[in-house]
Amino acid sequence: MQNTTIKGFLYAALSSSTFGLAPFFSISLLVAGFSSFEVLTYRWGIASLILAIAGIILGERFRITGKDWQTVFILSLFRATTSFSLVIAYQNIASGVASTIHFMYPLAVALTMMLFFKEKKSFSILFAVFISLIGAALLSSGEIDFKGGDTATGLIAAAISIFSYGGYIIGVRKSRAASIPSTALTCYVMGFGTLFYIIGGCLTDGIRPATDGHAWLNILGLAIPATAVSNISLVKAIKHVGPTLTSIFGALEPLTAIVIGCCVFKESFTWSSAIGIALIVTAVTVVILHENGTGKVRKNPTSSAYNPR
Repeated sequence: MQNTTIKGFLYAALSSSTFGLAPFFSISLLVAGFSSFEVLTYRWGIASLILAIAGIILGERFRITGKDWQTVFILSLFRATTSFSLVIAYQNIASGVASTIHFMYPLAVALTMMLFFKEKKSFSILFAVFISLIGAALLSSGEIDFKGGDTATGLIAAAISIFSYGGYIIGVRKSRAASIPSTALTCYVMGFGTLFYIIGGCLTDGIRPATDGHAWLNILGLAIPATAVSNISLVKAIKHVGPTLTSIFGALEPLTAIVIGCCVFKESFTWSSAIGIALIVTAVTVVILHENGTGKVRKNPTSSAYNPR
């Protein structure tokens, strides 16, 4: 297995595990009285600022062309829609149910790549997608009802997140974004998203300054590991191993939730949780063995093969 593929798997695992922290910090802020737009404004605003500072310190290239800006803007719409849809889902249905529905995006990505981008059909990949979805469902099992929420709204919002996130993953690999440095792309996408949320907040209840220390701990937890780290890792993973394999690793996100729930919140560990973890580990193993067996090597996304026409 080539080093670039191994790096891609590691980036994908890092992205999914850190993104799995998002529901905990988001729900904590929502319960504390923050609106959806406030939560997302703080989350994306701080994350984009951190990425910008880190990129400058590391000497990353941030200059992009006019056509690149159009691509970044479209990708930011997909990504911002995903986060907003999930927050709405968390407010209306059980977070486990919302996560289960969201984790159907690997299937959407795989089928889209096969149908519209002529990616070679593979039984191993489809099998991995299938069992990873079952594993995610078992890990995120729970009651669908959420006190005071509207079930239909929650289900629709979670379903929207499937297609918006799938579109973002595919867009990163199959558009001009493939030639944009990962740090710059992630920073700009989140920067646009922050503007969208600020506008939404101003059109509703406004954006209040956060003054509580505990709230800031949740904001920083949401902005740094669950957003900045997860998003930059996601982009790097997609560029190394492609959208289909990256999306399958997304099933590791509920695994993070289970570990935190057991260790921090003393939640029970059931047989369904154990089976779910086993299925997810199996899915990841199938993907790695498939890549190793075929000897498939992804070209460097910054090479001429990936430069936009």
